Amino acid sequence: MKNIIILFGIFFLVACGSKKTMEETTQTPTTIEGDIATLTVAQLALAKIELGKVNLRSISTLTKLNGKIDVPPQNLISVSMPLGGYLKSTKLLPGMHISKGELIAIMEDQQYIQLQQDYLTTKNKLEFAKAEYLRQKELNLSKATSDKLFQQTEMEYKSLLITLSALSEKLKLINISTKNLTENTISNYVKIYSQISGYVSKVNVNIGKYVNPTDVLFELINPSDFHLNLKVFEKDIDKLVIGQKLMAYSNNFPDKKYDCEIILISRDISAERTVDVHCHFEKYDKTLLPGMYMNADVAVKSANAPSIPEDAIVNFEGLNYVFVAKEKNQFQMVKVETGTKEKGFIEIKNSTTFTEKQIVTKGAYTLLMKLKNKSEE
Repeated sequence: MKNIIILFGIFFLVACGSKKTMEETTQTPTTIEGDIATLTVAQLALAKIELGKVNLRSISTLTKLNGKIDVPPQNLISVSMPLGGYLKSTKLLPGMHISKGELIAIMEDQQYIQLQQDYLTTKNKLEFAKAEYLRQKELNLSKATSDKLFQQTEMEYKSLLITLSALSEKLKLINISTKNLTENTISNYVKIYSQISGYVSKVNVNIGKYVNPTDVLFELINPSDFHLNLKVFEKDIDKLVIGQKLMAYSNNFPDKKYDCEIILISRDISAERTVDVHCHFEKYDKTLLPGMYMNADVAVKSANAPSIPEDAIVNFEGLNYVFVAKEKNQFQMVKVETGTKEKGFIEIKNSTTFTEKQIVTKGAYTLLMKLKNKSEE
C-alpha cells in the first residue's frame, strides 16, 4: 500500500512540474539568445563589413519655431476716397487678381462738379488779375498810380494763385487732371485706379453706398513680398542671426517645405517673453495667404559632438544598437543612445562606452539578420 502511495506522489509531482514548465515556455517571449554574431570567412566577405570609430563632428540641432504669414505695410493698400462720394460701379470681389493702373471703381458726387467749376472760375479770374497786376505795376513805376492801389492789385493776384494751386491739388487727390480740364470736360464722376499688382483682400462697400473720406473701400495685397513672422522665445533668440536659412511648412502640408531667410530680428520683447523674427520666402507661392499659421525648422550649429554614420545603427524591438568588433569574425551587439541627425551622421550620447572601439559602420543589418537567425535555430 505504501508503495502505491509513493508512486502516486511521484506521478503527481512530475505532472505538476511538466505543467509548470509548459506554462513558462508559453508565457516567455522570443528573445535573442546572446549578443555575439559570428560570421564565417565566406559570410564575412559577402557582408562587406566596414569598421570605424566614434568621432567628433559638428552637427546642427533643429530648433522648432512657429508663427504666421504677415504682409509688410508697404504691400497692404487701403483704398479710400479723400473727398467722399457715392460708389457708382466696381467689379472687385475678394480674391480677385488686379494689375497696377487697372480701373477698380468709379465714384460720383456733385462736389466733384463744384470743385472743377471753382478751379476753372479761379483760373479765368487769375488771367484777368495777372493782366491787371502787370498794368498797375507799370503805372506805379511811373507814379501814375498810387502804391496802395498797386499793392491791392498784387494781393488779389497772389491770392488767386494760392487758390488755384490748392484747387489743383484737391483735383489731383480724386484723379482729375487739370491739364485737359475745360468747361466742356467737367464730369460728375471720378475714377479710382489700383496702385499695385496683387489681389483684392476686402471689399467694404456696395454700389450706391455713400462713403466718407475716412472709410476704406477696398484692401489690396501685393503678395510678392510676404513675410513669415516667427515668435521666438528669448532663450532661443541668441541662436538666430540675420541671413540664416530655415525651412517653413504648414500643419496641413508638412511635407511641402518653403525656403526662407531671416531678414529682421526685433529688439523688443513682448509680454509673453517672445521676439518677432521676420523671414523672407525665397519663392512666392500663391497658396500662401496672409494670416496662415506656419512652423519652421532652424538648423543651429552645435559644438562638436561624438557621432557615427547612420548606417551603423540598427533597430531591434524598439531599441537602437551598434555592433562592436570583438575578433576578426565576431561582433557584439551593444545598446546605443542616439541624438541629433544631420547629413548621414547621428550623435551618440553614451559615446564613452565605445571609446577606442571599432564599430561596424556598414553591414550592420547583415549582422542583425545573422543574430536573429541564430536565435530562431
